[in-house]
Amino acid sequence: MPNNGITGSTIQFRRRDYVKITIFGFALTALWQSMHLIILPLRLLDFVPETLKNTYIGWLTFAGLLLAMVVQPIAGAISDRSSFRWGRRRPYILLGGIVSLLFIPGIGLAGSYAAIFAVYCLLQLSTNTAQGPYQAFIPELVPERKRGLASGIKVLLEILGGVVIIYPIAILMDRYFAGEGSQWLWLVLGILAVVLLGAMIATVITVKEPPVNGGRQRTPLLATLYQTLKDVWANRDFFWFLVSRLLIFMAFTTIQQYMLYFLRDVIGVTNPAEATVRFSILAVVGMLVIVYPAGLLSDRIGRKPVIITAGLLGAVGIAIIFLYQNYNAILLAAGAIGVAIGAFNSSNWALATDLVPKSEEARYLGLTNLATAGGAALARLIGPAIDHFNRYSPGLGYKVMLLVCLVYFMAGSALVLKIKRQD
Repeated sequence: MPNNGITGSTIQFRRRDYVKITIFGFALTALWQSMHLIILPLRLLDFVPETLKNTYIGWLTFAGLLLAMVVQPIAGAISDRSSFRWGRRRPYILLGGIVSLLFIPGIGLAGSYAAIFAVYCLLQLSTNTAQGPYQAFIPELVPERKRGLASGIKVLLEILGGVVIIYPIAILMDRYFAGEGSQWLWLVLGILAVVLLGAMIATVITVKEPPVNGGRQRTPLLATLYQTLKDVWANRDFFWFLVSRLLIFMAFTTIQQYMLYFLRDVIGVTNPAEATVRFSILAVVGMLVIVYPAGLLSDRIGRKPVIITAGLLGAVGIAIIFLYQNYNAILLAAGAIGVAIGAFNSSNWALATDLVPKSEEARYLGLTNLATAGGAALARLIGPAIDHFNRYSPGLGYKVMLLVCLVYFMAGSALVLKIKRQD
């Protein structure tokens, strides 16, 4: 077998290999950060009543992410069982990427809420068909002693995918929102398609997967998935890991999803897309400062101390927004939340790779999407509550949202203590 640098722990894992196995995450984050934070909230204002916008964005994204929560572990399990000559993971990355490119224009073509609902769900289906297998690269290809660093680089590229792409997206979408023409929306969708296409091609060409043992006995897929769920329930460490991750992602996703409407309705900004991106950029600065050292630190002192500290810091950031509802305070809170999420993502993903069984990495890491996409989906259900309380008193719904986020962060941190595995 040729020494290509990405064939497991028996061969040297080089610096550039970290980028090869994580670049696809850059594109996926660019796509979904842009969609969830900027494009969909503004696009839905073309179709839905102003007083129900939180409800409609909540139900839309809840349905799509619920679909993602189901599709990703199934795609991961199928790839675990595959034996294509050029790898178990890359064929699904190629398939999911190509189909996603076909659906992206549908966001611009949609002429009703029902149409954009359907396109969004199909896009979730296709991207998660690729993402489930993609997530197996770190535990499958990276030596165990380097997984904390690899997880940190994965999160770093995902952060960059959000901030590098989302700022120009926000400027262009503010022009669309101001009524300057649909060409700005189409330019935005074109940028996202080019980024996804480039990352997909780079991954498929440069990542070299190890040979597959085709003689391994395989149980039926449904039985495999059922057994996995039983194993997760029986393995309480992994179960509490999932619940903790679920709550932290519910907190972060809630504040992300409704920030544009919060800044527009409560703070009164006139350029909501750009203001939202400024919040995101400061959060990203916090992430960039901490994500790499957090990965290394989790390798040295353990995953749990880093995760717990990150969750509590996130709660502090939410408290700042609640107590000081002005834009400068919100930007300060963004930095604190960014540090919290950067440290959490880096150390938490490393913990996930520690807990998954050997040779079943994609199947189990696909199940982490029960927490990732599941938390992101459940976070959207607060949308109707925001609109409900806002009808009683302007801005009351957003205060309820912030209190809920505070509880999510604190509870998610505390539950890590129930994981008995020693770091």
